[in-house]
Amino acid sequence: MIDTPTLTAFMAVAETGSFSAAAERLYITQPAISKRIALLEQQLDARLFDRVGRQIKLTEAGSALLPRARQVLMDVEDMARAIHDLSGEVSGKLRIGTSHHIGLHRLPPVLRQFSRDYPKVTLDIHFIDSEEAWEGVLHGELEMGVVTLPPQPDDRLHSEVIWQDPLVFMCAPEHPLAKQENLTLEALTGHSAILPSPVTFTRGIVERLFDEHNLKLDIAMSTNYLETIHMMVSIGLGWSVLPATMVDSGVVQLPVDAPLPERQLGVVTHPARSQSNAAQAFLRALLQS
Repeated sequence: MIDTPTLTAFMAVAETGSFSAAAERLYITQPAISKRIALLEQQLDARLFDRVGRQIKLTEAGSALLPRARQVLMDVEDMARAIHDLSGEVSGKLRIGTSHHIGLHRLPPVLRQFSRDYPKVTLDIHFIDSEEAWEGVLHGELEMGVVTLPPQPDDRLHSEVIWQDPLVFMCAPEHPLAKQENLTLEALTGHSAILPSPVTFTRGIVERLFDEHNLKLDIAMSTNYLETIHMMVSIGLGWSVLPATMVDSGVVQLPVDAPLPERQLGVVTHPARSQSNAAQAFLRALLQS
């Protein structure tokens, strides 16, 4: 009979790619992890990991087991949480994924009030890219994501808009573009841009706008941290597209005759996963912010 501690060990090794890292994550010894994996392989009569030097990779059987193990563990967690929540008490651990930008600029007042209202809730907040948080919710690793929502709807997760986040073109006050009026997108392509990395939803918004006009961007640098982009723009290394809330004395907004669509910031949850009392309370706090 396969038990949850054994599946948890399998998931930890699969996600970390290391027996030692899995042991650290689960606060047990590496021999204990190895024993659980060996038992699972024996029960399934299949090798789950290929061990080549220090590289640990899933075999075909391991890859087939991964989504099933994830679903079993999520179902067990949901069952335990549902029984606990029958008391109506708002307590326990709430695992949330959010971006660094939202964590810095949107969440602090919500977190402050929530922690005062619900002191029995332990907030386990992962500051990661919105795209990574979205995937974490999809795979059951996080109960909730407070993220930049995908520009195109994706019904694999339930999403709810919390904040509208308009984007604007900006550059340093001394940048050549700052002295021009009635700027066009074509004029921007003659200067280097500093944009979020290609995997981000925000980068996709910008690229689609230029693609629609058959224009090619000159991208000098990219990073996932919007605050880093703001700094590089403020010292004149290029222009960028950032949330309007980041316009300050170090940058100027450019009057480009091509309005950008707004980013939407919100909450994503898994439609097949029941929300804990803590998650419901946190969602209410977000909606009231």
